[in-house]
Amino acid sequence: MDALSEVLPMLRIRSAPPSRLEASGEWNVTFRGCQHIKVAAVVSGSCWVTADDGVPLRMDAGDCYMLSAGIPYRIASNLEAPLLDGNDLFTCATSSTVLLGDRPDDANRTVLIGGMVIFDETTAALLLDSLPPVTRIGASTHPAHVLHPTLQLLADETAVALPGRTAMSEHLTEILFLQVLRSHLADHEGDDRQSLGWLGALNDPQIGAALALMHREPGRRWTVAALATSAAMSRSAFALRFKTLVGLSPLDYLLQWRIRAAEQALKVTHRSVASIAAEWGYESESAFSNAFKRVTGHRPTHYRGTVGS
Repeated sequence: MDALSEVLPMLRIRSAPPSRLEASGEWNVTFRGCQHIKVAAVVSGSCWVTADDGVPLRMDAGDCYMLSAGIPYRIASNLEAPLLDGNDLFTCATSSTVLLGDRPDDANRTVLIGGMVIFDETTAALLLDSLPPVTRIGASTHPAHVLHPTLQLLADETAVALPGRTAMSEHLTEILFLQVLRSHLADHEGDDRQSLGWLGALNDPQIGAALALMHREPGRRWTVAALATSAAMSRSAFALRFKTLVGLSPLDYLLQWRIRAAEQALKVTHRSVASIAAEWGYESESAFSNAFKRVTGHRPTHYRGTVGS
């Protein structure tokens, strides 16, 4: 299994039911930043997307885009048109579809579909810190062609209230997110992976292999030398490249990963702190507790049973 596939379960990906915007004429809608990730696609027509007052990006039918956490953004047919509050529009709507303009049957109207993707807070930062404000997949690219059936299904699911609509559309939103993520990785091959941080490290053949081993066996007593051997690199070259891509030394990253994983176990199970400490490679509960507090600022018992409470 590749490193990204091993990490995704740790992110505990969830998606909110997607929404649909159908707009004609001139319009300009602003949104507050989403909690984690917003993924969207232009089903028909065209618009401008501006993230955090950056350079407006033209989006045409078949284009997909992803917006990072907490960044306000605008979508518009005309950037000079009066601003509307998109959050208020969808809050007041009687369904997941918002209609703008006085020509709802206009064949040239713009139709957008999009949804939010949410992660576990303890692991979200690893991914979110690696993403730019906005990522675009052009309709003419291979990833967009691969996504075409998914987009058509998502468009159909948001247009008609069919049985199982919520479950189907949420899964399709997650597929859309993963495909945009893949495209983003493919655009940063080779030395350009450094700009992706942790995400680029996962996609690096050598560092990604070492990360996969750490994720697979976090309780093992790893040494930098052993990890370097697994990556077929010298110890010094491995340590330097790991720090360059990930931003942490190999053993500091291992500590962070162990504690994040243990934190999830504390939240969702009723196992003892001692058993969790042993699983993640600690010889004593006190050693685990000290390491846990050093990373999170809290004792392990602070997180006991917090999910769903």
